[in-house]
Amino acid sequence: MALRSVPPVAQLFHSNGRSFSRPPSIVQSNDGSLFVDFVGLYCKSNRTRRKFVASSGARSFPHFVATRSSTAKAVLDIGRASTALHDQPDAASDLKAKVAKLDDIISERGACGVGFIANLDNKGSHGIIKDALIALSCMEHRGGCGADNDSGDGSGLMTSIPWDLFNNWANEQGIASFDKLHTGVGMVFLPKDDDLLKEAKKVIVNTFRQEGLEVLGWRPVPVNTSVVGYYAKETMPNIQQVFVKVVKEENVDDIERELYICRKLIERAVGSESWGNELYFCSLSNQTIVYKGMLRSEVLGSFYYDLRNDLYTSPFAIYHRRYSTNTSPRWPLAQPMRLLGHNGEINTIQGNLNWMQSRESSLKSPVWHGRENEICPYGNSKASDSANLDSTAELLIKSGRTPEEALMILVPEAYKNHPTLAIKYPEVIDFYDFYKGQMEAWDGPALLLFSDGKTVGACLDRNGLRPARYWRTSDNIVYVASEVGVLPMDESKVTMKGRLGPGMMITVDLHSGQVYENTEVKSRVALSNPYGKWVKENLRSLNPVNFLSTTGMENDAILRHQQAFGYSSEDVQMVIETMAAQGKEPTFCMGDDIPLAILSQKPHMLYDYFKQRFAQVTNPAIDPLREGLVMSLEVNIGKRGNILEVGPENAKQVILSSPVLNEGELELLLKDPYLKCQVLPTFFDIHKGVDGSLEKTLYKLCEAADEAVRNGSQLLVLSDRADVLEATRPAVPILLAVGAVHQHLIQNGLRMSASIIVDTAQCFSTHQFACLIGYGASAICPYLALETCRQWRLSNKTVNLMRNGKMPTVTIEQAQKNFCKAVKSGLLKILSKMGISLLSSYCGAQIFEIYGLGKEIVDLAFCGSVSSIGGLTFDELARETLSFWVKAFSEDTAKRLENFGFIQFRPGGEYHGNNPEMSKLLHKAVRQKSESSFSVYQQHLANRPVNVLRDLLEFKSDRTPIPVGKVEPAVSIVQRFCTGGMSLGAISRETHEAIAIAMNRLGGRSNSGEGGEDPIRWRPLTDVVDGYSPTLPHLKGLQNGDTATSAIKQVASGRFGVTPTFLVNADQLEIKIAQGAKPGEGGQLPGKKVSAYIARLRNSKPGVPLISPPPHHDIYSIEDLAQLIFDLHQVNPKAKVSVKLVAEAGIGTVASGVSKGNADIIQISGHDGGTGASPISSIKHAGGPWELGLTESHQTLIQNGLRERVILRVDGGFKSGVDVLLAAAMGADEYGFGSVAMIATGCVMARICHTNNCPVGVASQREELRARFPGVPGDLVNFFLYVAEEVRGMLAQLGYEKLDDIIGRTDLLRPRDISLMKTQHLDLSVILSNVGLPKWSSTEIRNQGVHSNGPVLDDILLADPEISDAIENEKVVNKTIEIYNVDRAVCGRIAGVIAKKYGDTGFAGQLNITFTGSAGQSFACFLTPGMNIRLVGEANDYVGKGIAGGELVVTPVDNTGFCPEDATIVGNTCLYGATGGQIFVRGKAGERFAVRNSLAQAVVEGTGDHCCEYMTGGCVVVLGKVGRNVAAGMTGGLAYILDEDNTLLPKVNKEIVKIQRLTAPVGQMQLKSLIEAHVEKTGSSKGSAILKEWDTYLPLFWQLVPPSEEDGPEACADYEKTTPGQVSLQSA
Repeated sequence: MALRSVPPVAQLFHSNGRSFSRPPSIVQSNDGSLFVDFVGLYCKSNRTRRKFVASSGARSFPHFVATRSSTAKAVLDIGRASTALHDQPDAASDLKAKVAKLDDIISERGACGVGFIANLDNKGSHGIIKDALIALSCMEHRGGCGADNDSGDGSGLMTSIPWDLFNNWANEQGIASFDKLHTGVGMVFLPKDDDLLKEAKKVIVNTFRQEGLEVLGWRPVPVNTSVVGYYAKETMPNIQQVFVKVVKEENVDDIERELYICRKLIERAVGSESWGNELYFCSLSNQTIVYKGMLRSEVLGSFYYDLRNDLYTSPFAIYHRRYSTNTSPRWPLAQPMRLLGHNGEINTIQGNLNWMQSRESSLKSPVWHGRENEICPYGNSKASDSANLDSTAELLIKSGRTPEEALMILVPEAYKNHPTLAIKYPEVIDFYDFYKGQMEAWDGPALLLFSDGKTVGACLDRNGLRPARYWRTSDNIVYVASEVGVLPMDESKVTMKGRLGPGMMITVDLHSGQVYENTEVKSRVALSNPYGKWVKENLRSLNPVNFLSTTGMENDAILRHQQAFGYSSEDVQMVIETMAAQGKEPTFCMGDDIPLAILSQKPHMLYDYFKQRFAQVTNPAIDPLREGLVMSLEVNIGKRGNILEVGPENAKQVILSSPVLNEGELELLLKDPYLKCQVLPTFFDIHKGVDGSLEKTLYKLCEAADEAVRNGSQLLVLSDRADVLEATRPAVPILLAVGAVHQHLIQNGLRMSASIIVDTAQCFSTHQFACLIGYGASAICPYLALETCRQWRLSNKTVNLMRNGKMPTVTIEQAQKNFCKAVKSGLLKILSKMGISLLSSYCGAQIFEIYGLGKEIVDLAFCGSVSSIGGLTFDELARETLSFWVKAFSEDTAKRLENFGFIQFRPGGEYHGNNPEMSKLLHKAVRQKSESSFSVYQQHLANRPVNVLRDLLEFKSDRTPIPVGKVEPAVSIVQRFCTGGMSLGAISRETHEAIAIAMNRLGGRSNSGEGGEDPIRWRPLTDVVDGYSPTLPHLKGLQNGDTATSAIKQVASGRFGVTPTFLVNADQLEIKIAQGAKPGEGGQLPGKKVSAYIARLRNSKPGVPLISPPPHHDIYSIEDLAQLIFDLHQVNPKAKVSVKLVAEAGIGTVASGVSKGNADIIQISGHDGGTGASPISSIKHAGGPWELGLTESHQTLIQNGLRERVILRVDGGFKSGVDVLLAAAMGADEYGFGSVAMIATGCVMARICHTNNCPVGVASQREELRARFPGVPGDLVNFFLYVAEEVRGMLAQLGYEKLDDIIGRTDLLRPRDISLMKTQHLDLSVILSNVGLPKWSSTEIRNQGVHSNGPVLDDILLADPEISDAIENEKVVNKTIEIYNVDRAVCGRIAGVIAKKYGDTGFAGQLNITFTGSAGQSFACFLTPGMNIRLVGEANDYVGKGIAGGELVVTPVDNTGFCPEDATIVGNTCLYGATGGQIFVRGKAGERFAVRNSLAQAVVEGTGDHCCEYMTGGCVVVLGKVGRNVAAGMTGGLAYILDEDNTLLPKVNKEIVKIQRLTAPVGQMQLKSLIEAHVEKTGSSKGSAILKEWDTYLPLFWQLVPPSEEDGPEACADYEKTTPGQVSLQSA
């Protein structure tokens, strides 16, 4: 057989025209198929690797898989890679607690593919090792490769110890056989250098000896270094195994503990050595061993000869493949770790590390015999999040917890409002309640595999965003993996197939051979202690207290307080009063175009120097709107006990339902006898002068806090409340006070003993609450904000408005309740942006970055946060605080609050980049086409106050000026220009089309935004007369040959209007991960802007508001983003794919990951981008300046050797040629213009886009306003030509002939000599630093071909003459072919070919293709009508993504060992964004089935959580059980769900849909005909049983009906009577 299948492989080589220097490795796998692996096969110009699976069966052609292609071979800065081979702290001698640094954390990010295999009879075999290695190589696409395309980011195996192999070695060496019970084996990475190696071994041997252990021998691990990549080889350690004898202990747990102590002591001993970071223990245990390295998963087995030795046997194996987005993956960070294999991201890592560190002094357990301080520290911010989670879990397990219990404590599920747990397993809820106050959850998307050698298990985080499938076979083996199909399987032997849902766990007890599924595991753990009793007796809830019903102060006293504490009239009117009146955060539009707080000439509150961090790519944002069930704002207050000991006293705490307290609730806490509350006033004294006063006060405050806690206080209240305000005693900025006390207590080991609460006037907006909580406060009483709510409600103006019906009536209590409600929903949104679900994990997690505070402030109060540009000193901050305070005391202060103009532009207020004067000057210049007018506009920009970071820079040149004539022409410069992604819907059709036409005339690119595109715009105009065309009658100033198509078409999280035809008609496809104005959130389009036209393009209902989910369904991790990029390259191989990111610290790491994911373009947006509608706090407080994001991305990509692979595009507040040139010098190839392009076409910056009332019809859908649209395409053409001429003039000044020559040349920039009002301590070195230039010029980078997916199965199908004939001539064809999990996005390319030729509905032929096997991700994506696809086998995530028609059937093979309707056969997020077609699945689906489906019909036999989420049309039938949160955000379409055991109702999200039985005959018909089709196509036994007993089953179905469908014939029983003679659209 082997001989038969090798020749075609060999022939392929010669056809490539080059011979091979090394033989391929050929691996025979268990089922007789052959795996052949080659490195260095050339495919086009891209260096790719291909794997051939040549099987003797059905497929006669070899089939290739390309993983990643790299076009540029580049050399890394290796110096950095070798410095960090460890996860120990820098110096053991320095035991003073150190705070986790965000800088360290964000440079280490990863995501991966994982799995385990376990034999239930606990029989060791070599087959398990072989299977694990095969499974690993089928995960290759889930991993990343370095720029040399050979150094993997890491892979590894954990197994039990192969004693036979080691005893065999011992006999050869003449050593006695090992005593299995008393021998520990260490797998050690040692220094390469021989002298250092000897030193390291000496330390290890001495430590063991001091502990009374005997070293029996050292075994150099046999490795094959020829398979190691270039970078990995540079840092490759010397790998050896050490064998030690543990004599004095008998019990396994004690032996493991002894080895753990030895390892910790060795880590400490080498910490101070220069080579200390080159020593690392992969494992040191009597039970398990880890083989891992910085290797691609396929070569792990060739690298370690042991893994190919038949004597290497084990009853289980955990395997792991890493995809690290960071720069230089390191050997020790490969996984599995010592206990865990982790696929995911811990979002709260900074807080978790800080809290673990605070625990060090309180952790005690008798098992350590008083040696606790020898085994700390337990965390290290330089290691990855996985390494830290591993070391915390290790500590709990070594202290006597079981692995399952440790993971339930660290990664709890969302147990609140959980119907199943509450009814059947209340003890599990008690367990979680008990630990909630003990250990903050390690929150973030995670699939965790774990083993201590006795138990093997897997668990999923509370959101279930990582795929995890498991199956069991009749020969008693259990498999768990990130994907199905990673191993060849005989389906008839499979007896069970399932998936892990959110928060679920599965464990295998190797000794008893039992498999425990989710609730069994948890119930066993929860019953081990009387948690329910302890919780009932000790945990107290704070009872809510009514709000005050009158104001406590006179009006002028309130005004004085507001002035002293920095309120402006905008804060009161636009923020506090809106929240009090409506109970939600105010919405606003356009971007944030005022200067950063540090650059502003107006005083700002301290909070304004902080920007919220948000999730992009490496981890998902959560959806607080539709998936709020996983989120909670509960907070526990009081002392946190010793987590290593279990007992009732640990539960003595008070629970708050939210962190927002009113005055009465604060009063209750102050009086609580257990908490012994201590109030600390926060004022500083300036009667001796300002200098030094603030800092002195902070030290005193910290001392007072320290003393209070040592005296037994469990609650500190920091308060700026005073009966009388004194002019010489201003209040300390409360955020500064909280941060300083929090950090001080952590460093002194006291933080666990008390909680911090804030009683303050300086807190009224959601961002301010978030800052206080993020830096350590547990709760806040915003007394002045509540007083302001009461004052507003009692004012005559409000009373009159309510009396006249101009405003809904609210009581004074209701107003305060509304305010608190708005704060709470705002907090949930801020947490969710970072992917954090629990406030208790957000508290102290410092998820912010700082712009404009100097080192001394950051080190004292915000230690560990990034502040890259430096800024204010204590004295400068004190002066800024004082400038507010004095307003309350001076005689000439106005009798009303000042309006600083931070939100709305106003004369005399803060400077806005987009201001009326600027738009007038610009309109004049482009409409008159007058150069002198444009130079007035340039002059206006040149004279503006410092507004953005780039205003602090200017050019210096090393050359003499040249004549402008020598500079590259404007026509070539404008091709680098793009406009922003503004959706049709947010702006009017007129504006959208005018911008597109102008960009197409110039050869630049416009962007469709999210919302699809009218096909009428894709053809060039030929019917223009006098500037008007009947095709686009609403536009003027047209020319023949114009096209209104957007060259860049956007694919966003809402998938509105994304059809196969839309995708194939794009020049470029942009994946929108984040938007500058609101990163981490989805878009929103108010209902009144959804006209009939907009609704048609978006496949939704007119008048129904549209909300996009946050970027989380198929772009929630780096490997899923890589998959979406793959899908888009698949459907349109000619379009470059861009990924849009928003600037934040750590974006360089993300950009590297995106580049490894095969993107062609990376777009970086600044925080100042515009938006049609967004909450004010998002516009103002999230995201960073693009100058920092661009330089960080450009430099990281260069250091990684990845810069040549991607075009860098930047946008955010661009207005002129100066901006373009500065961006070029910082490394950008292309430049995006957003708001200014709208202004050039007529926008007057009225800033009312979100109201649909735009006075010039730019951002309105109202016909009468759109008629006023003044713009013509020529205006925008003029603007861009002027900008290009300005660029040319500046290039000539600098002496350069083309843009290429200055791109990335930060050495041409220097700081301007300019004095800022607030500080002279800004440091711009981050922007000015330089790590070299790319190997290619910018033009070469821009002109390279589209990155390829490599050879794919679709190409083989398209090359088949019958199929190509059927497509060409609309015929019918039938085909059958095998498929493997590495075949991804199959059918996508065929669909693209059909859509390009026939559109979404024009194809009349039929392709009937049957696939057999396990399909890879995105199977059957983007199908078009006429494609009938059948899969016999199973599939992974994203089946049927974006299908527009056709038919898809998934069914298991005929004789299975399992019951099809109980098995999970397709993965998560199937049918995402479908716009047509039908899908029939015999079996169950995973989470988020049919999310954002807008027209497809589906039948499935069971689903996970969040079924039918965001559905806007179509029909879904579920013949089985569903998970929680069904129909969240479902605004259209229908669902029919069979409910045999009456458990459905509590699982439905009732916010929008109503639930009814099927009464309408049309609805009954629809259901029956879909089930009949399902039975006919899949042979479903469940379906035929239902049809047989139709009358019994029909009453068991529920119909879910959103309001937009209530009057349709399917839902409304008396439909016929009410509207005779009308045909409903739904059924038509």
